[in-house]
Amino acid sequence: MKDTSAQYDSVIAECRGLFMKKMKDYGCAWRILRLPSLTDQIFIKAQRIRGLQENEVRKVDEGEVPEFIGIINYSVMALIQLEKGIAVQPDLLTKEVEELYDRTIERTKQLMEDKNHDYGEAWREMRVSSLTDLILQKLLRIKQIEDNKGKTIVSEGIGANYEDMINYAVFALIHINENSELSKT
Repeated sequence: MKDTSAQYDSVIAECRGLFMKKMKDYGCAWRILRLPSLTDQIFIKAQRIRGLQENEVRKVDEGEVPEFIGIINYSVMALIQLEKGIAVQPDLLTKEVEELYDRTIERTKQLMEDKNHDYGEAWREMRVSSLTDLILQKLLRIKQIEDNKGKTIVSEGIGANYEDMINYAVFALIHINENSELSKT
């Protein structure tokens, strides 16, 4: 699992770097977003990925990678919103956002490591398209939970679904990076 851990960290470093650059440009304006708005943003990105995977013609010259990065970063935002609550105005300094981002990813990575231990890294045999479908399924679950005002009977809450989406998106980016490296040889 050492390779997975290092690959995970590499993907997250790229995502975090972009997140912090956007913090410099926009501050934490995202703090005003309610969870359904974040869910919808992630849904748009996942739908675009699925469209890219199914359509032969692309009219916008961007691939799946920026969309998976967006899924990770918007999911981190959602998990921070769950922890801190929604703000009326941007209310966090960059240093606090960095700490929240890192703490969120630390929990999510630990979840990945625990599941990888139990599942034997089964995700390595999955296709990127299957990971995309799982993200879309998680989004539909979240939307249903949101429509139920957060109440579940036997299911995990919203947070667990955002964490799973982060991990699925990281796995997809690892696959894409590995396939890109293979095509160079």
